[in-house]
Amino acid sequence: MEIPLFPLHTVLCPGIALPLHIFEPRYRLMIERCVEKSVPFGIVLIREGREVGSGKVAIAGVGTFAEIREATLLPDGRYDLLVVGSGRFTVDEIDLGKEPYLVGEVTALDDEVGDQVAATTLAARTMRRFVAYLQLLQPMEGETAEEIDVRVEIETETDPGADPEAEPELGPMADPIEITTEDIASVAASEDPLAAEAEEPDGPDDDPERAARLEEAARRLVIPEDPTVLSYLLSGIIQVDAVRRQALLEAASTEARLEALDRLIERELWMLRRRLRFFVPDPRYDTVRRN
Repeated sequence: MEIPLFPLHTVLCPGIALPLHIFEPRYRLMIERCVEKSVPFGIVLIREGREVGSGKVAIAGVGTFAEIREATLLPDGRYDLLVVGSGRFTVDEIDLGKEPYLVGEVTALDDEVGDQVAATTLAARTMRRFVAYLQLLQPMEGETAEEIDVRVEIETETDPGADPEAEPELGPMADPIEITTEDIASVAASEDPLAAEAEEPDGPDDDPERAARLEEAARRLVIPEDPTVLSYLLSGIIQVDAVRRQALLEAASTEARLEALDRLIERELWMLRRRLRFFVPDPRYDTVRRN
């Protein structure tokens, strides 16, 4: 199949929501056409080069279909989008002259699970360790850390009075109550005693507002039981560079992706327990004379 391609220095995983601001004229045209036809475009990682301007770029061979959930056309022609990854594809061929933007001939990729029993076991273990990872990401007293801003499309409990023919709800994005990755960790830990024991924070939760938010999150948030869905969810949330995230996206099977995630989380836990993730060198000592 032929789809427009949007090269970025970002990897989009299936099930993850990504806000985009479209300002370059050729990509405005691309989005206008996608909105009119209600078709997705493809997001591919830039290996070399820049997505802005007419310079050449080298892109990854595996990308993700981006379905447009929200599109706001601004008065000056720019777009604010919310897209969600819906599946992977391989880039078979690029047509550089057909449109002002990249057009690719792509093949949708099926998700191979691998060994089902092994994948299910790995999913449970990886999720437990991921809870510890998310909890350790929270800065301790005297530390500063960037807030994780990841939006996910997740399964939610069905409202008994809802129209069964209606479009599925976009989890946290469509709800006024914000669900953070800390909330996901807390809900997961509450559902899994082993996870709760992994890294139990000290002291009771004495924040009524946060407690209410967690209660609401727990009411409708369902941690995916499908190992493939879970593997993509964790791949989209874990705070690693684009090259490592792309490797997770390209994994040959769910089992292989979960194995790679398990190794990455083990590495991240080692660093976080030693607070190495939060170390920022003093800029006064950046300039060092070398022979």
